[in-house]
Parts: sequence; C-alpha cells; structure tokens
Amino acid sequence: MDKKRVIEYKINQLLTMFPVVAIVGSRQCGKSTLVKQMRPEWKYYDLESPDDYQLISSDPVSFFTLNHENVIIDEAQQYPDLFRVLRGVIDSDRNKKGRFILTGSSSPSIVKGITESLAGRIATVEMWPFKQCEYYNKVLPEFYNFLVDDTIKPHDFLQLQPEQTLAHSMNVWFNGGFPEPLIESEKHKDFYLQWMENYIMNYVGRDIRILFPRLQIHNFRRFLTLLSQFSGHQLNMSKMARSLEVSVSTIKEYLDIIHQTFLWRNITPYTKNLLKKVQKANKGFFRDQGLLHYFLKINDLDSLLIHPVAGFSFESFVIEEIIRGLQSTMSTQLEFNYYRTIDKSEIDLIIDSRLGPIPIEVKLNSTIAQRDLTGLKNFLGDVNANYGILINRAKRIELLTDKIIQIPVNYI
Repeated sequence: MDKKRVIEYKINQLLTMFPVVAIVGSRQCGKSTLVKQMRPEWKYYDLESPDDYQLISSDPVSFFTLNHENVIIDEAQQYPDLFRVLRGVIDSDRNKKGRFILTGSSSPSIVKGITESLAGRIATVEMWPFKQCEYYNKVLPEFYNFLVDDTIKPHDFLQLQPEQTLAHSMNVWFNGGFPEPLIESEKHKDFYLQWMENYIMNYVGRDIRILFPRLQIHNFRRFLTLLSQFSGHQLNMSKMARSLEVSVSTIKEYLDIIHQTFLWRNITPYTKNLLKKVQKANKGFFRDQGLLHYFLKINDLDSLLIHPVAGFSFESFVIEEIIRGLQSTMSTQLEFNYYRTIDKSEIDLIIDSRLGPIPIEVKLNSTIAQRDLTGLKNFLGDVNANYGILINRAKRIELLTDKIIQIPVNYI
C-alpha cells in the first residue's frame, strides 16, 4: 500500500507559484515514488538510466523543445548542465508555473546549479525518510500548525489528539524511517539488516566515490563508524581527528559531506540570549536513528532502552521529527538551534521564527522531576518566550507550569 507523504501538500502549493520544484534528500527516502504518485500523467526520466541520460544530454535543447512542460527529471545532479539549459526554457515562457519537477541527492553540482542558474525560478523542498505519522498512514499532526500560530496559548495544546500510539513511535525511533526496509521487513525479517548493510556500502562505495573522487574512502568509512559515538553531542573535532589520525580540517570536510548528503544534521547554537554566555560548538546527529542503531549494533528496542546512547538517540529522533513536520508546512524563516550556556543550562531545540523562539526539551523518561524543567524556566525568563515544551514518553499532555507544556512523543 502506498504511503501518503506529508510534504505533498507543500509541493503542490509551490508548483502553483514556481516553474520548477526541486525535491532533494537522501538516497532511498522515497523521492521517486512520491513524484510518480503525485504526477502519474507526467513524462518521467531518470538520469541514472543510461538511455534517459543519453536522450537528454545528447541534445538538451531539442529535448526541451519537445518536452517543455509536465516533465519529471529524477537524479538531476547526474547532468549538471541541465540547470543552465532549463533556465532558457523557463525564461521563454516566464509566467507559466508548475512545468518541471526535479529530484536529486545532494551534491555540489545540484546546489550550484540551483543557486546559479535557476535562482528565482525554482523552489527547493527537502525530503526525508518516513516521519512516524507517514509510516502509519496518518496526517500531519495539528501540533505543527500550533507551533506557527501566534494566537496559540499553552492551554490550547491540551486539545491535541495523538496520531499514533507510543508503541508506534518507539518502533520508528528504533528502526528509523527508510521506506523500503521498514515495509519489506514486515514480510522478511532478515531484510532490514541486509538493506542497511548494502545501503552503507553503496553510499560510501558509489555515491561518495563519485561525488568526491579525491576522498580517502577507507578513512571516510571509519569516520562514519566513529561518528556514531558522537551523535547527539557537541562535536569535538580535535578528539575525532586524533581518533582517526587525520587533521581537523579533514574532519570538517567529512562532516560537511555527510551533512550535504542528508545523513547527518549539524545544529548550530542559539546565541540571541544576550544575558548569558553560550557555548558555541556545533551539535550534530544522524538524521535517521535506524542508521545510528545499525552502526552501534543495537539489535532490539529493549537493548536500546538500556544502552548509554538511548537518551541522545531519542532526543535526536524527536528533534528530527519536529524539523520534518515544520518543513512540511508553508512557514518560512525557520531556524533550528540548540542552547547551552557556560554554566550548563541546556535546551535541546530552539525553534526560532518570526513569532519568536520556542524552546523544546526532550526527555526519554515518562515522568518528570522539577529539576528537569530548570533549563526551560531559565530560558523563558531570560528571553520572555511565550511558552516552552517538554517532549517525553508520558501518557497525556499536561501543563507542568503556566508556560511549560508536556507533550508525549506520539503526538508529534
């Protein structure tokens, strides 16, 4: 059964505003499946197919003369000159919207092509593996509309309803959200680990080798394994460099590559609280916790819950779920930061928008002690934010103070 993707509404809206929409994201997150479902009547070309590549690249001007609208081009980064040619095609009928959909796994060429050749003509949407609501065929939770509505007060959150059960949330946290292993392993239980192993082999052995041909592939593979020890933490690049016996600049390059290719998310510190000295190191985590648990050889949910990484992994899962949810809305000017002061007051996620900051703390536990709210209380007092949120594994939404709301993970 096809799964509904919550980003679909946004893509449809953008197609009424721009001639081209580009959908970028990690390999195997479902981009090709989505665009075929959304526009089954459009012509579809895959630039990883030798025949399609030859058809377009041999004479792109003639190709677009015959195919000037209603065209999907998959893996567009394979032919960087495509963007320059498309610019002329679009400018020949500048006011016509919704003509092309491009997809791509990130690379320097696709980023350069979009920014240099198609600026002002293209909207770019980031896609990801399944959110928990998508895997269970639920709609985007109302929680995300609340976060971008300046009329919402803390007590309004009490009316929210869960989209899935806590057990559902735990399943997607442990296994991650890549569509194929989740769906196929329902029928063949061994498929999941086989898929993960081959995904990493192909990512390193093919994608990275092609995109970054000068890279030391062996060192990069060791780096991925090492990175699992740092996921969810502030990044100590000097320590990582010593472990791999490479330079700090090499570690910076590796982190940039894994961020560009959508397997890793770098989170920058929130520095707008002028009352406190904040720590300024970046924080980062694997975007898909299934990959993290694969690297750490964690075999089941029970083993994960007693593993030292559990709290950091759960925090990363929740942050990624929230970012994916907000990026599915039409909201703009959203920034995602973390916050940690020199005196160790910490908040896992700050959503900063035109409406002001919303601090969010994440706890794996189902019960909360008052000391767990210290960071939120201090931040709310310092910056006069409207409210803060604590997300955990509780059974229901509760007001913990007049400005702090507890929301269970299965509501997001």
